[in-house]
Amino acid sequence: MRRETVSLRGKLVRDMMRNMMETAMGHKIQTGEYRKNPVEPIWICPADYKYEIVDMQGFRMEYLRPIQTFTRRVVLQLHGGGYIGPMKNIYRDFAVQYSARSLGGDVLTVDYRVAPQYPYPAALEDAIAAYCWLLEERRYEPNQIVIAGDSAGGGLALALSLYLRDHGIPMPAGVAVMSPWTDLTCSGESYETNYTKDPQFGNTKDSMLYNSAYIGDGDPTDPYMSPVFGSYEKFPPVLLQVGGDEVLLSDTLEVADKLRKAGGKLRLSVYDGMFHVFQMALKLIPESREAWDEVGMFLELVYGIRRQHEGRPVKAVRSGSRRKQ
Repeated sequence: MRRETVSLRGKLVRDMMRNMMETAMGHKIQTGEYRKNPVEPIWICPADYKYEIVDMQGFRMEYLRPIQTFTRRVVLQLHGGGYIGPMKNIYRDFAVQYSARSLGGDVLTVDYRVAPQYPYPAALEDAIAAYCWLLEERRYEPNQIVIAGDSAGGGLALALSLYLRDHGIPMPAGVAVMSPWTDLTCSGESYETNYTKDPQFGNTKDSMLYNSAYIGDGDPTDPYMSPVFGSYEKFPPVLLQVGGDEVLLSDTLEVADKLRKAGGKLRLSVYDGMFHVFQMALKLIPESREAWDEVGMFLELVYGIRRQHEGRPVKAVRSGSRRKQ
């Protein structure tokens, strides 16, 4: 699907971001300096949720569960941040969204180890440990698990799924990714064609994309680091969302093409004029609201939820301003 119109609010937020990137703060965001040591207020858990910290070997996880709902569904969330930033409050807000969109599912968010102290494969190892914890410690069935992530976390979600398949570990019900960073070689076509358009990572190569500490001594063409180089046979259903102005656009399009050629089930949505992980705007702009609605429909589909909406079952595809991609 392709959302071809850009809302007025979407344009305003995009232009505000572009203007901010021309300041000193913008450089800190592009290089990842701002993400390394975020200073944020204490996050207040909504009253109808239970929030638990789970200590693992070398990292921790945050486990969010509705108090009065028990569905046995769970979303494993892998946050973004260029593999150099830890958990932020926005991902706790995302966790609430994932829970609501899965109609009362649990959400496990992994605060995985990050570079430069912990380069590849630390983040992947922690994601594997988290997935196995859900299977072995909390006894979720694989078809009750959806892996989700944005940016670096989106790439990590795909890399984790490749690893699970290759090592005979039961696959999840589905994978949902937002603006996934799947190519750490930064060699896709859109790194050039969208170079002057991207309001966040455009017009500079002095960024966390081109100077990734996560690579370490590894090979950036390793599919477990850059899943764009992987093969996608026997994959679960995948939802891919991306902004049309991103330099990372081809990271998504190339994975979608591989999924199609492998005969996989996928839904690809390109939101024209949108920036990297525009879903962080939550309810502020129509594009973000629409994207989260789409996440909800995907979760209902892969979980097999049958919710009645105005007396009719929710459909997997909606009519509107987007077209099939």
